[in-house]
Amino acid sequence: MTDIADILSNASFWVAVLRIATPLIFGTLGVLLCERAGVLNLGIEGIMVAGAFAGWIAVYAGAPLWLGVGVAALTGAVFGLLHAFLTVGLALSQHVSGLGITLLATALSYYGYRVSFPKVSTPPTVTPFAPMDWLPIPVLGSQTPLTLLALLLVPLLAWVLYRTPAGLAVRMVGENPQAAEGQGVSVAATRTGAIVAGSALMGVAGSFLTLSAFNAFFFNMINGRGWICVALVVFASWRPGKALLGALLFAFFDALQLRLQQSGDAILPYQIYLMLPYLLSILALVLVARKASYPQALMKPYRKGER
Repeated sequence: MTDIADILSNASFWVAVLRIATPLIFGTLGVLLCERAGVLNLGIEGIMVAGAFAGWIAVYAGAPLWLGVGVAALTGAVFGLLHAFLTVGLALSQHVSGLGITLLATALSYYGYRVSFPKVSTPPTVTPFAPMDWLPIPVLGSQTPLTLLALLLVPLLAWVLYRTPAGLAVRMVGENPQAAEGQGVSVAATRTGAIVAGSALMGVAGSFLTLSAFNAFFFNMINGRGWICVALVVFASWRPGKALLGALLFAFFDALQLRLQQSGDAILPYQIYLMLPYLLSILALVLVARKASYPQALMKPYRKGER
């Protein structure tokens, strides 16, 4: 079997790790922001699909790449607003609303693709983001600007959550909405803002796949990444820094199994390698999640004035 040490010593392996981790970083930060405010957003899988399609179709129609990213973020924000209306405004089940949005966003994206390209068997392509060759750091220089943006968002979100009044309000409504209301914080507005912002990040996560990692949109390209992000938030104990670590850990296992599959002397069935990142991530999740301190008001509907 290929020497794992040879794989780990190859710079291209770490380039792949960071590339695989990028959409997970965006998505995990988005879920984390929603859950910090007390709302579970299981719509992430569909929102990532919608963001991937919306950003790609905008660029295909002639929009600049960054505008395509903006369109993806706006698309995610719209679905986030719908989720907020259902879960915050109407206090409906967060599980049902999130799964419904996943189905709705995915179906609308696939329908939009079929309507836009009814007779195309091969997905049309766009020119994706170019690598940042001007950076002196080899691994980071092989990435696109969206990866740099994802990495910068981690300390930025941590600063917002722990060093600003807005972040304090988000954490308050996720821990004790009654106390937040007593301090004059609008629970509905704060939760809605967090959901919309978090869903926008989910849309950007999807756009990374079509505008950076690949140059086309195709069915099933999200491939469960949204659900991985939901699990990574638990692994991270709802902290941005640990969320980055979790995304990199999963990406490490995923990149490793790809290299092991590609080795000509692999002796195990390829299904074993496909299972590897999920099995190891579940193991890490089990070990860490037992001590995780979750937001106390997570998944608990709140109506103003209730005690």
